[in-house]
Parts: sequence; C-alpha cells; structure tokens
Amino acid sequence: MTEKDTPPDCISSGTTPGEIGDTFSYEISRGITLERILDITGEMAHLNQLVLLHFEKCGGFTTQDAYFTLVQPVLDLLEVEIRMKYRHGMTKTAMKLVVQDWIDYEIAELHKS
Repeated sequence: MTEKDTPPDCISSGTTPGEIGDTFSYEISRGITLERILDITGEMAHLNQLVLLHFEKCGGFTTQDAYFTLVQPVLDLLEVEIRMKYRHGMTKTAMKLVVQDWIDYEIAELHKS
C-alpha cells in the first residue's frame, strides 16, 4: 500500500488499515451502515431481542408493512443515538457500549410499560 492509498489517520500514525485495531476511524471515513456497526459490535442479536419485545408488546404483526412500521423507528432511533455519540477515534469497544447501552435502556423502558 502506498502513502497515496493510505487513509490520513494511518499516515500520521504510521500504520496501515489492517493495523488500526480497535478504532472505527477508517470505516467511518469511508461510510458505514447500521448493519455493519451491529455486525462489528456483535449487537445484532441484542437488537433482535428489542425488536421481538416490541412485537410482543403490540401483539405481533400481520403484514410486511406492519413489520417495517414497527422496526423502522427503532432502527432510526438507534442510528440517531450513534450519530450523537460517535467521536473520531472511537474504539469498537466504545461503540459497542453505545449500542448496548441504548438497547438495554429501550428494553428496560418496554418492561416498565
């Protein structure tokens, strides 16, 4: 990899993207989906628990539209939380805690109702 191909964060630290380790900097600078964040942090199953709890509370769903009507706001709120709390240089562990804490909070709120 030449210096021209190396992301700026790697040039200043003398590392290559494979050596970045626990930071999201390289992926965030290139764009990343919510699904990818959930994969990297290992929080997909945890999010699924929240979605299933939503379904349980509302009596399930009967159509694909009903499914998306319930799930999309949950995903949108999680994305907003990530956008608000993400900071340059954030580690994967810190990102996992952002996602995990938000899901835990939402689950606790649903249990209260």
